[in-house]
Amino acid sequence: MTTIITTLANYLMIVIFAVYTFQSFHVFKKKSEEERKHIYAMQVFSIFMLSFLSHLVIYLHTESLELLLYYGAQVMFFIAVQLTFTLCYPKCSRLLLNHMCMLLAIGFFMIGRLDLDKSIRQFVIAAVGMVVSMFIPLIIRKARFLKKLTVFYGLLGIGLLGAVFVIGSVTNGSKINITIHDITLAPNEFVKIIFVFFMAGMFLNSTSFQRVAATTVIAAAHVLILVMSKDLGGALILFVVYMSMLYIATRKFSYLAAGLLTFSAAAVAAFYLFSHVRVRVLTWTTAFDVLKNDSSQVSQSLFAIGTGSWFGSGLCEGLPQTIPVSISDFIFSAISEELGMVFALCLVLVCFSCFLMFVNSSLQIRDPFYKLVSMGLSVSFIFQVFLTIGGDTKFIPLTGVTLPLVSYGGSSVLSSLAVFAIIQGIYIMKQDEGELHAEKQRRKSSDQ
Repeated sequence: MTTIITTLANYLMIVIFAVYTFQSFHVFKKKSEEERKHIYAMQVFSIFMLSFLSHLVIYLHTESLELLLYYGAQVMFFIAVQLTFTLCYPKCSRLLLNHMCMLLAIGFFMIGRLDLDKSIRQFVIAAVGMVVSMFIPLIIRKARFLKKLTVFYGLLGIGLLGAVFVIGSVTNGSKINITIHDITLAPNEFVKIIFVFFMAGMFLNSTSFQRVAATTVIAAAHVLILVMSKDLGGALILFVVYMSMLYIATRKFSYLAAGLLTFSAAAVAAFYLFSHVRVRVLTWTTAFDVLKNDSSQVSQSLFAIGTGSWFGSGLCEGLPQTIPVSISDFIFSAISEELGMVFALCLVLVCFSCFLMFVNSSLQIRDPFYKLVSMGLSVSFIFQVFLTIGGDTKFIPLTGVTLPLVSYGGSSVLSSLAVFAIIQGIYIMKQDEGELHAEKQRRKSSDQ
């Protein structure tokens, strides 16, 4: 009976998530606000149904009372998030809110299937982060001084990365964490956000050569510290964000070309200078050869994805625990094995929908500072998704970054929640600008 329920639930989860994904793009065709609200309500129902079915299957396999209590806490959490956010910020993007909840829900049940204790820990961190994130849209709307802290952003970013390099602990060969009284933090996750604000502040009033040169020096300091800490994923993300924001701010192709040439030369030099870079590249090019002598992460990932095929083996019916660090770096592979490539592709499309909403906020808001901030966060988010999935599928060398809101990692979840909250604040500011512009037009028409 358990096998039958697992199989039926698996197909139903795929259908539910596929419909949710379709609605994420179809909603843009709806001109009526009532029609859009109806789709958003259906998406919320999909989130709760997906969470219910997944935890039902896991319970049937584990018969854990703790899991039932955990599921009840999640239901209360998602209800509270939906109600509180929409009541406090009526102008917020319901689509982004739904996507944030959906990604969290997938992360909770997938990590819970692999390690219940860590999933509960992730949930607690997410709940605390959500409380803090509730205030971020208000800060974005009201705190005008944020544009004036450019120097502070630059010094803070370098300071945090420098502290990790000096006193950080080594995890999987990279210095990315600081441990204080049993609390482990990954400051590089927050530096990504700080770096975007720094870049936006630098290019707000000037894009002169002197300003570009000064920005490049400080950005290079960030990247070099990450490289020396062996955090290749973080270094790549900051470099891509830097190049993207530089080109968007200056519109000069020569800067972009120079950056790409510099990156190419630096990549070749890094291969010969740093052994960990050579290991990542050789593992990428000879993944199955490495398997003869070592349990290659990439090889196990590809086996898992291939085993799952289109519709997966079913939740709790696969062996994703055989993939090293499957709850963090290789969560996409674990999802692909048990829920199938159809579900995994829908997950990619939902992440892409988030990216489109981020970019849409950047294109429509008039404030130049937040236009750059939104674009920088957009690039950072989608490139992190690309690095995670690309590494898991052997499309690119493994970089060790997490899938936002889905992978296990407290700092990653907190920073991702902050990013979504910042974009919500910018989206609300865009709505305020539209209303202010409409009011000015009405006054102008009445005066005439």
